[in-house]
Amino acid sequence: MRKVLVVEDEVQTRRIFLKCLEFEGFQAFGASNGLSGMRLAQSQHPDLIVCDIMMPDMDGYSVLAALRRSPGTASIPLIFLTAKVTMADLRRGMELGADDYLTKPCTVEQFLAAIHSRLKRHEELSRLYGQVAAPHPLESHLPDSLPLEPSSPDESLPGGFFPDSPNLEAVFHYIEANYCQPINLSDVAQAAGYSPAYLTNLVQSQTGRSVKRWIIERRMAHARNLLLNTTQSVRQISEAAGYSDAGYFTRQFRQLNGMSPQVWRQQSVANLTDSA
Repeated sequence: MRKVLVVEDEVQTRRIFLKCLEFEGFQAFGASNGLSGMRLAQSQHPDLIVCDIMMPDMDGYSVLAALRRSPGTASIPLIFLTAKVTMADLRRGMELGADDYLTKPCTVEQFLAAIHSRLKRHEELSRLYGQVAAPHPLESHLPDSLPLEPSSPDESLPGGFFPDSPNLEAVFHYIEANYCQPINLSDVAQAAGYSPAYLTNLVQSQTGRSVKRWIIERRMAHARNLLLNTTQSVRQISEAAGYSDAGYFTRQFRQLNGMSPQVWRQQSVANLTDSA
C-alpha cells in the first residue's frame, strides 16, 4: 500500500486530504506542522509528501531542505501546497528540489491527479535509473543531430543534442520521441508529470530555453539533416519535421538559421563539395 504524508497546519484541509487519500486506497499520515512532518517522514518513509509552505514553526522550504539533506528522505517526491505562487516561490522551490506545486484552494480531483502523476513519474524514473546497462534514450540519435547554429545548445554536453539534466530527462525523452508530431507545452508537461507552469520555469532556469524552443530546435536539426542528405522538397521536409504549413516552417527556419531552407541547402552542399 502506498504511503502519503500530508503536512498541513489547517485542520479541515488536512482532514479532507487524508480522507480522500484513504478512500483512494493510500495509507495516509497527517502532520500539523513542519517538525512533526519531518519526524513522520523519517519514521514512516512515505512514497510521497504533500507539504504546505506557510506554517508557523517550520515552513515548507525548511522541511524540504532538511529532507533533501538526509539520505533516507532525499529521494521522496514532494509537492508543495500554497495559497499563492510567485516566480520567486517557484525558483526557490526548484532550487531546493520540489517536484510540483498545488495552489490552494484546489479540488479533490486536482489533488489526487497531482499525486498519481508524481508517483507514476517517480516509478518510471526509478525503473529507468535501475537499468544501468541500458543505453541512454537520448544517445540513440543517428545523423539527425547535425552541428547547430550558435543559438543552439552546446553539443559537447553528454547526451548529444539535449543537455544532461536528470530532472529534465523525461522532458527531453518525450520531445525526442514526438518532435515530428504537433506537440505543445501541455503535452510535454503531462508526459513528464509536471504542471505546465512549473515545467516552464524548471526548463528555463536549468537550460536558459523554453520548452517550445527545444521542440523547434530539435525539428530544425532534423530539417537540416534532410536538406543536406536527401533530395526531398521543402514541403516534404517541413512535414517530416512536424510542420503542416511549409510557409511557417520556412519563416521559422530563416529566423533560426539566418537564411531560407533552399539557400542553406545550396551553401551546405557547396561547402561539402569544396572540402571533398
